Amino acid sequence: MAPFQRRRDCRWRVLFCFLLGILGNTEATQIRYSVPEEMEKGSFVGDVAKDLGLESWELEERGVRIVSRGKKQHFALNIRSGSLVTADRIDREELCTQSTQCRLNFNVLVEDKVKLFAVEVEITDVNDNVPKFQIGQVEVKITEAAAPGMRFPLPEAFDPDVGMNSLQGYELSSNQHFSLLVQSRADGAKYPELVLERALDREEKSVHHLILTASDGGDPVHSGTVQVRVTVLDANDNAPVFTQSLYSMSIPENVPRGTLLLTVNATDPDEGVNGEVTYSFRRQNEKKLQIFHVNAKTGEITTTGDLDYEKSNFYEIEIQAEDGDGFLARAKVLVTVLDLNDNSPEVTITSLFSPVTENSPPGTIIALLNVHDRDSGENGFVTCSVSENLPFKLEKSIDSYHRLVTERVLDREKVSAYNITVTAIDQGTPPLSIDTWIFLQVADTNDNPPIFGQASYSAYIEENNIRGASIYSVSACDPDIEENSHVTYSIEEDIFQEVPLSSYISINSENGIIYALRSFDYEQFRDLQLRVTARDSGNPSLSSNVSLTLFILDQNDNAPEILYPALPTDGSTGVELAPRSAEPGYLVTKVVAVDGDSGQNAWLFYHLLKVTEPGLFSVGLHTGEIRTARAFMDKDALKQSLVVVVSDKGDPPLSTTIVVTVALADSIPEILSDLSQETSSDLEDSSLTLYLVIAVASVSSLFFAFIIVVLALRIWKWRNSQLIGSGSDHLGGVPASQFMGIDGVQAFLQTYSHEVSLTTDSQKSHLIFPQPNYADTLLSQHSCEKSKPFLVPEDSRGSIHDPPLALQAPPNTDWRFSQAQRPGTSGSQNGDEGGTWPNNQFDTEMLQAMILASANEAADGSSTLGGGAGTMGLSARYGPQFTLQHVPDYRQNVYIPGSTATLANAAGKRDGKAPAGGNGNKKKSGKKEKK
Repeated sequence: MAPFQRRRDCRWRVLFCFLLGILGNTEATQIRYSVPEEMEKGSFVGDVAKDLGLESWELEERGVRIVSRGKKQHFALNIRSGSLVTADRIDREELCTQSTQCRLNFNVLVEDKVKLFAVEVEITDVNDNVPKFQIGQVEVKITEAAAPGMRFPLPEAFDPDVGMNSLQGYELSSNQHFSLLVQSRADGAKYPELVLERALDREEKSVHHLILTASDGGDPVHSGTVQVRVTVLDANDNAPVFTQSLYSMSIPENVPRGTLLLTVNATDPDEGVNGEVTYSFRRQNEKKLQIFHVNAKTGEITTTGDLDYEKSNFYEIEIQAEDGDGFLARAKVLVTVLDLNDNSPEVTITSLFSPVTENSPPGTIIALLNVHDRDSGENGFVTCSVSENLPFKLEKSIDSYHRLVTERVLDREKVSAYNITVTAIDQGTPPLSIDTWIFLQVADTNDNPPIFGQASYSAYIEENNIRGASIYSVSACDPDIEENSHVTYSIEEDIFQEVPLSSYISINSENGIIYALRSFDYEQFRDLQLRVTARDSGNPSLSSNVSLTLFILDQNDNAPEILYPALPTDGSTGVELAPRSAEPGYLVTKVVAVDGDSGQNAWLFYHLLKVTEPGLFSVGLHTGEIRTARAFMDKDALKQSLVVVVSDKGDPPLSTTIVVTVALADSIPEILSDLSQETSSDLEDSSLTLYLVIAVASVSSLFFAFIIVVLALRIWKWRNSQLIGSGSDHLGGVPASQFMGIDGVQAFLQTYSHEVSLTTDSQKSHLIFPQPNYADTLLSQHSCEKSKPFLVPEDSRGSIHDPPLALQAPPNTDWRFSQAQRPGTSGSQNGDEGGTWPNNQFDTEMLQAMILASANEAADGSSTLGGGAGTMGLSARYGPQFTLQHVPDYRQNVYIPGSTATLANAAGKRDGKAPAGGNGNKKKSGKKEKK
């Protein structure tokens, strides 16, 4: 029942305070409420919506909110009901300690009007704390010699409540020797003292037990007790005495820890233990006194914590001195903390409106700032400023709020964003300042139309352009951004040559490229004028236009047109008359031509392309006049055909031809008779021309047939040589540089190969040497300067990149005949070597014929060159048992035409041996062969 009664009393008290706040609110921007402490979270405090003149639903719409300087917020706005409620459980003793009045101040911001309302809530005290003693038992020592009336201090009880709920009095349990005296200090605090009413007798009773009770004035009353143990001592009739009852001092807030504040002193006239004094703080449990320390022996008071003027600027310390027998003395120490400028100003951005449109009027609010300095006096007086070169200024609002507003109209195209520095500086010594940066973006508005790069444009395009090809482009820029800068292009509609302009050209709306929709003709129109419009995508959109002139350039697209002489329409040929008696320079006729082009494309030149009688007529280069160049003669044909070409000076030039027929006669009947005679002669000439054409065609056919036959024979021979070369194992690996061409056939020229001699009666081939020294050519392949063989097909040549071939083994020298086997003066017939020489002349001539035939076959490529060493291919024809060992050596009698060397001589040089017959024999043999 008691808690319910207490809760109801609290509600009535809250309602009463609320009514007083409404009735007493005379200022438009000051709202006061009152609420008891220890209310539940969400408890009603006041109707803010009603006091602001708003409906509850308007709070959220207008952005009503609570703003503070970063402190813990104990209240909240209920948007639904429009009331102010508690944000948590409020403890008055924690917020305001034992202050008589406990008020919490904050501001309510109506954001749409940027208007602030100061709100003050008073926290009323409830009796929620019990008076407590710091110790549960205290011992008081009293000498038996103490006189009645002496007073002894007792411990004080502490109650954090205020007013009637705080500590109101003390009571002492009943006894015979002591009474209780309650005294009050200057601040109203009460403290108890034990008064001796009757003298003590230690021998009668040495210890007395008492109970001290402390009670408050709340409803219901709360109380606390402490046990007092009185010990009777032997006589000690003097208590310590301080030299001063009150000590005071001032100290700056920035002193370091351990700083000596002052030294207190108390004396006791007693001797021994009774005269020894110890110092201590009377209320050591207080939190604010924990930053001080007193030396129990010396009485020196020092700091153990940091002093902060902003937390507490005044301290009252009670110090006591106690002797050995427990006599006490008390004194007060008052410490005043001096403020220093040790706190920089603080700037809090309460609201920021960014971005701001560039067309905002001067005075537009950019931000709402709260400026605060925790120092006091001049140290806490703050002034704010912004840079003078910026279009902004600060205006003072209520309390410590400032508004940052525009001073003039902004232009985003000049400055798109501002970095605003707000400087707050206090008036301390030295002054402290702080800079706060506000980044403000300027929003774009469509206030700039597109701008072309030129006031007008001119473009030149050649006629006969391709349809759909781009011919020009225009560009416009818009200094705005995003949609406001997106430019589209269009062409103003107009009529040109009774046709809409849009049928001639079009423009790309995105990039401004202009396209030709048709092929332009310089001969139809020479320029085209239009207006191009550039429009942005802003709202509303802005536009600008520019004139564009397209000049058509002429091309040489018209050939000259001959006006005279005009071609007859009936199919007949016009004839110009020229009398035979005409003198040189006689004007026969004039060719008249025009050109549809202009400029040099229309300059015309006249030339004679073909005439019947060269040199008879001439034509004027620029006039086209056909005149006689000489006098007519009898041999001149009656009918003269002149082919006149008319060309212009274009690039490339165009031309037109016309055939002008001139009749050499003085009258028309004369023309007719002469024409009939010339007709018969023309027929004869035409028949002769036909025969000539037939003859030329026949000769050409025979020539082509001959070429085909020759090519076929060449291919056939090359094929045979390939077949022979594929069957030879020894010559297949020899490089092509070791061969010399003999009429398309490869002949082996190595010194150890079969040597060939060509006689004068050879009908198949002949040998071509690169230099006149034929003997040297046959002796060594390295004497020839040319590396390529003569008349050798490309596919039969060895590559220069081919790997080196294995060296061929030198031929067997057993095939040579000894001197005894050689006929004539070359040697004797001793017959010391094997082999039989033919006995008669017929066999000798037959063998010689076989040798020559073998040489011819080697030249033709028909014999097998790899038939074995020393056989010269004869073994293929006569069998493997037949070798040249059985054949006399006739090489010394076979010579090379154009040289003094013989085959025997060449072989001797190759083998490193001198020929058997000597040089004289070579010369004689050569002479005989020549004969």
